[in-house]
Amino acid sequence: MKEELKRVREYLMTGVSYMIPIVVIGGVLIAFSIALSGVQAGKGAVITNPVLKNMNDIGSAAFSMMVPVLAGFIAFGIADRPGIAPGLVGGVLANQLKAGFLGGIVAGFIAGYVARWIKGWKVHKNLRPIMPIFVIPILTSLIVGGLMIYILGNPIASAMEAMTNWLKSMSTGNAIVLALIMGAMIAFDMGGPVNKVAFLFGAAMIGQGVYTIMGPIAAAICTPPLGMGVATLLAPKKYTKVEREAGYGALAMGLIGITEGAIPFAAGDPLRVIPSIMIGSSISAAVAAIFKVGDHAPHGGPIVLPVIDNKIGFIVAVLVGIAVTALIVNSLKKNVAEDENVDEEVTA
Repeated sequence: MKEELKRVREYLMTGVSYMIPIVVIGGVLIAFSIALSGVQAGKGAVITNPVLKNMNDIGSAAFSMMVPVLAGFIAFGIADRPGIAPGLVGGVLANQLKAGFLGGIVAGFIAGYVARWIKGWKVHKNLRPIMPIFVIPILTSLIVGGLMIYILGNPIASAMEAMTNWLKSMSTGNAIVLALIMGAMIAFDMGGPVNKVAFLFGAAMIGQGVYTIMGPIAAAICTPPLGMGVATLLAPKKYTKVEREAGYGALAMGLIGITEGAIPFAAGDPLRVIPSIMIGSSISAAVAAIFKVGDHAPHGGPIVLPVIDNKIGFIVAVLVGIAVTALIVNSLKKNVAEDENVDEEVTA
């Protein structure tokens, strides 16, 4: 059982290692385009310069590839080359179904294991040459696609609608409790469907002149990447070489309010990282709610400071969230084995 869990982590890390450059491309280009354009009250990031708009479009294109690449190379880790195409298909479907990176992980594992199973079929020698380029990708894609569409589609849509209605009912109650819930939602899937429900709810409240809901969300948005980036600096021996490099990118993306900067860490070690960032973001949002932080822009992170009400409260909330995230995740993690870093350097 322990060996199987180790292999599962290796498959995850294979997907993560190929995904990290995509995250960096998307995050950095979007971050620069927003930073150089700024934000406007009630409108968020407004990019009018054609060059910066093109930069933002390139970054968005990279982000659109993030989940498919993650899924494709998880499947590659399990089944080698025959798993890549079905994994990519499953990742694209995860995006279309708004299942986020968690859906991409599921799609990648399904594609990988199905492709490996079909690879093991005993077939006539005349069929062997077409198995990896025809039979395996088509059959695996059909199985993965069918499972994603018929099992994950409607349940996710219903869950998202239910969560939106639930948040609306909570908005008239305790602001701190609502902030705790939304902070956890923001961190749970880092840009995925659960994150988007909370974010869009806060953005909708801006349109109604209520800024103290988006304020806590803005603090929660940047906490996961900043918290994980700081965690790698505080305890580098607990992270692989790839993760330490991703930490620098996470810090840059966190400053611009890109929660996806924490995805490489969550994908590689979800059982430790996701609870840690959820707690950190929840506390960050709650502290912001206590200080009655308001955000006039539908965006998060330090970049929105010019349109924040109670800037000191916002900064305190983010710093507290970063500290909580880093301390919790580092207390849960163990030092990585030296051979993991060696293997990554050899692979590179």
